Amino acid sequence: MEKNNAKKEEYKVNGHEMVKKIKELIAEGNIRRIIIKNEKGETFIEIPLTIAVVGTALVPIWAAVGALAALISNCTIEVERK
Repeated sequence: MEKNNAKKEEYKVNGHEMVKKIKELIAEGNIRRIIIKNEKGETFIEIPLTIAVVGTALVPIWAAVGALAALISNCTIEVERK
């Protein structure tokens, strides 16, 4: 059985900063999952990231994140790292 050695981090951002922050995190390359939560801690979207998720595969994710950013003012980005 594989142990879950993932480290979790949280970033509090405004909706308009969310896409920029997520792009920065993905560029780091050691992210397993990104979870976007509202101010109440409710999950809006979970984005599992693997090596296979690159380039054009991210286009629908950016569309969803952009739409979400337009709807919320403050959120928490929870990051699970390898």
